[in-house]
Amino acid sequence: MDIIIIGGGKVGRGLVEHLNNEGHNVVLVDIKDSVIESVQDDFDVMGIAGSGTDIEVLEEAGARKAQLVIAVTPRDEFNMLCCIMAKKLGTHACVARLRNPEYYKQTDFMRRELEIGMIVNPEFYAADEISRMLRFPAAINTETFAKGRIELAQIRVSSDSPLVGRAIWEIYAKYKVKVLVCALQRGDEVIIPNGDFVINSEDKIHVTATHRDIAKFMHEIGIDNQRLKTVMIIGGGRISYYLARQLLESGMRVKIIESRMERCSELAELLPKASIIYADGTDKNTLCEEGIDDVDALVTLTGIDEENIIISMYAKKLQVPKVVTKVNRLAFVEMLDTIGIDSIVTPKDITADVILRYVRAMENSSGTEINSLYRIVGDKAEAIEFNITSEPGLTSVPLKKLRLKKNILIASIVRGNKRPFIPDGNSTLEPGDTVIIVTTAQLKKITDILA
Repeated sequence: MDIIIIGGGKVGRGLVEHLNNEGHNVVLVDIKDSVIESVQDDFDVMGIAGSGTDIEVLEEAGARKAQLVIAVTPRDEFNMLCCIMAKKLGTHACVARLRNPEYYKQTDFMRRELEIGMIVNPEFYAADEISRMLRFPAAINTETFAKGRIELAQIRVSSDSPLVGRAIWEIYAKYKVKVLVCALQRGDEVIIPNGDFVINSEDKIHVTATHRDIAKFMHEIGIDNQRLKTVMIIGGGRISYYLARQLLESGMRVKIIESRMERCSELAELLPKASIIYADGTDKNTLCEEGIDDVDALVTLTGIDEENIIISMYAKKLQVPKVVTKVNRLAFVEMLDTIGIDSIVTPKDITADVILRYVRAMENSSGTEINSLYRIVGDKAEAIEFNITSEPGLTSVPLKKLRLKKNILIASIVRGNKRPFIPDGNSTLEPGDTVIIVTTAQLKKITDILA
């Protein structure tokens, strides 16, 4: 696909990398020559220094024939204008990053009247991911598929876990819970395991099943997964607003500590059921006075990575049951795992994932469609949800007779209104099914699983 990315910041650069690696013809437009030079030094893409609202620049980038324009500059109005102009020139579809909550309320209007195919709000998506983490506090992270009917949970195997030293088939036989270990991270190695694979201490396993079955599995192996009641949020930005709104609606008690008086006043008006504290959330005395040692969860959402990390480390020392940390620098993400902070949110990566999912959906052929796509296991594997249509040689054939590529695992199948199930060798894929595939390969359509 011919794709134009307007804005070479963290999100834009990440999209350039991923889309270029997937073989797309990518053009980056940014107002700064230094940004263009830096990206072109690192990736084999075309770069144009100029404004995304300049018709000559858009034409030089190929907007008249491009399949997609993605506007991810820091300015909402600029992103909208870039998309409107690109559509008028002939671009097939557009994606705009809009961070203002007022704009996000008007998503349907913008899609319909302004012909912007997708509106991406990084803060909203980040809040949604944190909310899922808090829903399953014993898991490092969770993702949902098939309209919430299937969950994928990441669990760290502790040294005293009954899973240590057991082959996966033994785990299934002992606990008789309908979950599937579909991916595993051991150090820097990513594994799509078979039944004979033996679990070690400190492995990170990804299990998929219904919410109820995952909860039952955690209970059986001795992991406490009690529902959270109180959440403290450090920082009162947009993510905090979206997150607090979700948590309050689910019945949790929320306290937000924010250091700007004006923002505290805004939050108090927007979130009348939350406790808004005007104070420095990075101060130890403030945290103690506000009861950090009594909360069920702490979420650090300041604008400074180092502050978030230090506060999270302090909360871990106090044995706060669930700690979620927002960081923007990938270098920090890799280091945090070594000190026991593993529930990490990186908004720019979440934004890139959402846009990549949209790009994959645009590429699909033969009537198949990617509903959801999540990069997992340190971005080294993907969990993808497909809708199945009639595919000769794939549908209505027992899975044991299919020649699948290596590192492909069919994790779950949803058929009609029936309960999702984990397939075996005699199971088949049928038209109308929803199927979850876990893989270290890149799949663009369901038939790509075949060797």
